[in-house]
Order: sequence, then C-alpha cells, then structure tokens
Amino acid sequence: MDGARRGRGLSGGWAAWRNRLIASPRFQSWASRFPLTRGHTRREGEAMMDLVGGFVAAQVLQALVSLDVLEDLMEAPRSAEALGKRHGIAPQRMVALLDAGVALRLLERTAGGWRTAARGAALVGVPGLQGMIRHHDVFYRDMADPVALLRGEAETGLAQFWPYVFGAGGAVDPEVTARYSALMEDSQGIVAEETLDAISLRGVRRLMDVGGGTGAFLRAAGRAAPEIALQLFDLPTVAEVARRRFAEEGFAVGAGGRVTITPGSFRDDPLPRGADAISLVRVLYDHDDTTVRGLLSAVLDSLPPGGRVIVSEPMAGAARPNVAGNVYFAFYCMAMRTGRARTPAEISGLLAQAGFTRIQQPATRRPFLTSVVTAQKPAAADEV
Repeated sequence: MDGARRGRGLSGGWAAWRNRLIASPRFQSWASRFPLTRGHTRREGEAMMDLVGGFVAAQVLQALVSLDVLEDLMEAPRSAEALGKRHGIAPQRMVALLDAGVALRLLERTAGGWRTAARGAALVGVPGLQGMIRHHDVFYRDMADPVALLRGEAETGLAQFWPYVFGAGGAVDPEVTARYSALMEDSQGIVAEETLDAISLRGVRRLMDVGGGTGAFLRAAGRAAPEIALQLFDLPTVAEVARRRFAEEGFAVGAGGRVTITPGSFRDDPLPRGADAISLVRVLYDHDDTTVRGLLSAVLDSLPPGGRVIVSEPMAGAARPNVAGNVYFAFYCMAMRTGRARTPAEISGLLAQAGFTRIQQPATRRPFLTSVVTAQKPAAADEV
C-alpha cells in the first residue's frame, strides 16, 4: 500500500472510530459532564436542536413577518395583549410567538413588553427579504416531501410561480409577470450593490443586462457610472414594466435616450449587438446546463472582441459547501424544476467552454447574497 492510500485508510479508520464513539449514548452522557468537553457538547447539542427545529423556526419567522411584528416594534415596545388584540390572536399564543422571536434573537424582552432586536432590525433593512419570506409558503409546500422532490416525483408550486424559466411561452400572463417581477426587483438592489462593489465598469460604453427583469441592476449601474449607455433585454411582458420603472426614476428611454429596451427571449431570439459588456444577474442558476451553454455562446457572439461578461448570482461552495448555495438555493432550484446553484469553478468552466478568457472571481463582501464571476471575449491579439 503506497503512502497516499495508507493515509486515506488511516483517516477513514479514525473517522469511523470517532463516529462510533460519538454515537454512543454512554459517551455523550460522559462528555456532557466532563469539564473539558461539556462546553463543546452543549454547543453541538444546541446546534442539533436548531436543525431539528429549523422548519418550525422558519414558520415562526414567516408569522412575525406576515403580521409585521418586527416593523411594529422597531420604535417602542408593546405588550402581548395589545399585539394579540390587533391581530386577533389570544394573548397567551401571542406570548408564545413573541418569545419564539426572542429565542431566534429577532425580538427582545423589555419592561414595556417586546421590541425588535438588532438582528430583527437588520432583517427589516434588507430590501426584498421580507417579500421573499412571505413568498416562502409556496416553497415550504414544495419541501413538504423532500424525498419526492429529490426523486423528481413532486409537482411544485415554484414552477408555476416562476414560469419564465420555461421560456417566453410561460410568461404571458401580466398578473403573474407583475407578481414575480415585483419580488425580483425588491431584492435586486442589494445584489446590485454587492456586484458593483466587486467589479469596475471603467471603460464600458454600453452595458446590456440580459434577463434583467424590470431593470433594477441596470438603474443601479447607471447611477454608479453616469457615462455609460444602458440596454435591457427581457421578455415582452417584463419589458413593459421596465419601461415604466426607468421613466419613474428619470432615465430617458427610447430614441435619443440613454436607455434602450429590447423585448425578447434569449431562448428563442438572437441577442442584440452593440454592447461591450453584458451582465447576467441571477440568470444562470434558473436554467439547466444546456440552456446556459447556449446563452453563454450567444453572449460571446454578441460581444465585440475584448467585450466583458459579468455573472452575479448565489453560488454553491465546492470543497466547503455553504448554507446559502448548497442548502437554500440548491433546493429552491430543485423546486423550480430547472437550473441549479453552481460553484464559481463550474461557472468559470462553462465560460471557458463558450470561448471566454481572462476569467476572474472577484470577492464580494456578502457571498451569502451573491458571488461574481467575470470573463472577457478574446481580443484579436489574444486569438493569434
């Protein structure tokens, strides 16, 4: 047996022995009393209880958000009786909800009742987060039978909530379009902030956002770089909403204006030419690898030599899986029945396959919100 195989065998044997030991109730009882291990044992036990009660905790969060409790208690504390009367909930049950919020560190007890804690205030301040939490009733129904979801046997509500992922034909109802567009726009601002902090738009003359929804990212980019022209490419029903949103924020749209809006589906229509940078913000993870490869090839074809592509979306960890990418968005995409959360390395690989070079992975401050990968179409000198 060579050294590498011997090392793996020893490591595997150690892990198996460790697991058998820790799984022993007798050892657990001893470790909970022994001075050098009892602190660690308690922390691990609490973490395990957090996992066991995670679904209930998420439902408590949804109740707090649905009842606007966090916002109501931002300025001053209130009693359970007052809140219960307002929402038609018996005082004792309102106490249960409020104390659950305290346990989750979203609320805190005071002499006057309960008020919003620092974590709760931070939650209120994240644009779009409360809207996403309210929308979780759909996701939670899809997760009611996770094994069926994993086997691909479940019909899912998220597939109907986000019909655009199946192409233009799935996004023709204006009411459905308005519903998902509003949810996307509410949360897009903070994603735009993270993305624009991680990259530079220096030298860009025209930025086209493909699948850019109602234009939240483009408007943020336009404010950050007033000299660049802006172009949005998205489905016709979304483009009409975007036109109004740009006008409301003072951006001139159309002939002679700074903003061009081109309706279309990247599945069915060629991408417009003329942009020297193209952004794909929370687009790739909505789609399977075949669709992504086709889109990246279209992006490469649309760009001039030296043109740039910017990919920004939640990404999975590779050797170190993370909760945002490998738990939340992995199963969210599964429930959408298309797409998946990819690692930065996987996205870089897809960009390289499409023909992009100079692929970089600039760090974002809050990777649990979004990660970024950029690349460049080879210039003439690069291709020689």
